[in-house]
Amino acid sequence: MSNNELVEIIEIPDMPITMSDGCRLSARVWMPVDAESAPVPAILEFLPYRKRDGTTARDCLTHPYFAKRGYACIRVDMRGNGDSEGIMLDEYSKQELDDAEFTVNWLAAQTWCSGAVGMMGISWGGFNSLQVAERAPEPLKAIITLCSSVDRYAEDIHYKGGCLLNENFGWGSTMWSYSSRAPDPEIVGETWKQIWIQRLKEEPFLPLKWLAHQNRDSYWKHGSVCENYKAIKAATLAIGGWGDAYKNAVSSLVENLSCPVKGIVGPWVHKYPHFAVPEPRIGFLQEALRWWDHWLKGLDRGVENDAEYKAYLMDGVRPQTWYNHREGHWIIENDWPENIANSTWQFRADGVLSNLIEKQSALGIKVSSPQDCGIESGEYCAIWLGAEMPGDQQIDDAKSVYFTSPVLSEKLDIVGAPNIQLSISSDKPAAQIAVRLNHIHPDGASTRITYGVFNLAHRNGFDMATPLSPGEVFDVDFSLDQIAYRVPAGHKIRVSISSSYWPLIWPSPEATCLTIESGLIDVPLRPSGTSDECHFPSPETELPWQTEVIRPASNSRKAIKDMKTGITKIEVVDDFGSVRDSHHGLVSGSIAREWWSIHPDDPLSAEATTHWSTENSRGEWSVRTETYAKMTSDKKMFFLEARLEAYEGDNLVFEKEIIDSVPRDNR
Repeated sequence: MSNNELVEIIEIPDMPITMSDGCRLSARVWMPVDAESAPVPAILEFLPYRKRDGTTARDCLTHPYFAKRGYACIRVDMRGNGDSEGIMLDEYSKQELDDAEFTVNWLAAQTWCSGAVGMMGISWGGFNSLQVAERAPEPLKAIITLCSSVDRYAEDIHYKGGCLLNENFGWGSTMWSYSSRAPDPEIVGETWKQIWIQRLKEEPFLPLKWLAHQNRDSYWKHGSVCENYKAIKAATLAIGGWGDAYKNAVSSLVENLSCPVKGIVGPWVHKYPHFAVPEPRIGFLQEALRWWDHWLKGLDRGVENDAEYKAYLMDGVRPQTWYNHREGHWIIENDWPENIANSTWQFRADGVLSNLIEKQSALGIKVSSPQDCGIESGEYCAIWLGAEMPGDQQIDDAKSVYFTSPVLSEKLDIVGAPNIQLSISSDKPAAQIAVRLNHIHPDGASTRITYGVFNLAHRNGFDMATPLSPGEVFDVDFSLDQIAYRVPAGHKIRVSISSSYWPLIWPSPEATCLTIESGLIDVPLRPSGTSDECHFPSPETELPWQTEVIRPASNSRKAIKDMKTGITKIEVVDDFGSVRDSHHGLVSGSIAREWWSIHPDDPLSAEATTHWSTENSRGEWSVRTETYAKMTSDKKMFFLEARLEAYEGDNLVFEKEIIDSVPRDNR
């Protein structure tokens, strides 16, 4: 199979992999029918998201493709999820990584495996691919990590710039639901209920655990590969998207890894790039196959000659909460980021953003935003294919202090991470700041190019939050997210600064007034042409998941202003629909509901509420879970409540409630 001719494959719905402590994990496997006589490399994807129904749609498009070209593809349900036994106590735990490393070595020892193993995944699977690579098990020769992070504190769903992300609660509520779902009796047999009840009893409410670590301590350093880049020996292909939350990892990996590494960043949200949006998509499976062929089979596919870093430079467009397609072109860098030059722009007292740097007296500009500034921020991580992108920033600009450039005489190709430098003071001991770099169109429409947030109590580092001395001026600098974006000539750029950013981050304990004495922004520029500097093949996929639609999927996102109370509420409803698997008959469906409310004058009015409903059935067997969660705060404490109800048919078979609180540490 030196040329990857297509071969006949078999699919195994449940291959047991027994861990060293006796815990049985369930794997779905695709491999050539003759793998026993002609062993092949193995590709592992290790996830909590239920291979039987959760990731089936994307698994069907992806794993058989590699299997037909001479690979064994193994999709494992992590301990405590899907059809696997045990309990998942946390994300990226030592137990998880021990299990994953054990699985890598187990795969290499199978008679149908050549001994070479690759690991891949998006998001959670991208994280643990990097983390297992840091452990460097001998059989692991290469990884493909998509939409992941090198720093669990700085660039995951918990904290950003030391600010508490509301996604900490939102995604924790999601996992509260995901991990509560029952295994499939067709896979695990009569023990399904025993496994399920044990899972329900012992499953933790993870936001409490994550909230207990508000600074970058050893908890977050574990699994953050930036702590030890040199430990990674497996050849690494890193992929991300400008519409995703995890924009910065690809650049960091390309810049810091000493092993063979390549990076690709497209315009996409949090999806695999052969079916992601916005388009243009790329032939991810063909690119991945080249990577696997080279590093797992030793075939010459030219990957070592690929550019170090490939990025999609997006043309500046009007703000929309969703894009199906982004115009632009591909650029390449062979020595990232050596060809990037900074252009420095100064904040002036008259509100002008000037590229003429002059000595000036203290600005004394006050920033005191209403608590609902950020209403057009969109989702922290666009993933569910709804109206999740940032909208027109004029609404949030009006609630901010901003500095606007003159009309640009020539285009700006912004490629990299803009950096903010401020001299600033606060009237309160705890304060945060949000900075947006916006593209201003001739008619005033404002498109968010990139953004960053910063907890000013972390001005001396993320290992400790130190209260501010009210009125004391100090210097702070931080980077906005990586981006590749073209602002056309005849348009403007704007830096917008606010003291709140809801619903992306939890508000400070008190309404704050910041005073900006001086400010600069370094904008990374890369002059570029208009044509692609590299090319990708068109996407290929395998056949989609065959299902019968019982309830179609739908989604909505609304901002609601109560004119009587003054409270602003964001309501998100994602109905993932309900489908029946055409092969094995399992019915699966879920609905997620979120509400984020706040009064513009009161940070302590912030309230987050979620409700997830899930269902599985086949014939007379049916199970359902309802999970609820709520988060509020006062000046000193965060308050969390969570409730779980599990039903077999119409009978409530299990329930539990968690009520707890966590002290606030200067945030």
